[in-house]
Amino acid sequence: LPFQFTQINIRHAKPEEAEQLSQLALQSKGHWGYSEEFLQRCKEELSYSEQQLRSDAYYFAVAQSDEEILGFYALDYSHKNYAELEALFVEPEAIGVGIGKQLMKAACQQARLNGAKLLRIQGDPNATKFYQASGGKLVGQLASLSIPGRMLPIFEVTL
Repeated sequence: LPFQFTQINIRHAKPEEAEQLSQLALQSKGHWGYSEEFLQRCKEELSYSEQQLRSDAYYFAVAQSDEEILGFYALDYSHKNYAELEALFVEPEAIGVGIGKQLMKAACQQARLNGAKLLRIQGDPNATKFYQASGGKLVGQLASLSIPGRMLPIFEVTL
């Protein structure tokens, strides 16, 4: 294995980690080989603020090994009938070792604890297999907010 970690601890994210999580999201998105121009166009959509991390409308959690943050997820609770997986990103060198799977499981548990019966996900097309393996059912597509003409798959996980 090119990447080694001892143990993963998933904990509530701290508001002062917003900038670090925003950078991690962009680096993780870059794992799929997108151009620098493409990534710059996604930057605003993949940026998170201290206000979001403090808000009751969101729940952010990080996967940490020792002192290093290796990934995170964010849930958006602003919808009436479901929770939305706002973000799930893993450090590029840690992709493929099970951290995303642990984050997804934790996100589903957290959404369930908050009373959600359904988790809705607007995913990257490259993450389709991951979300399907995590119990996501492809239910449609939505236009990207960052890239005109780009369609993104929508998944639902029954909790």
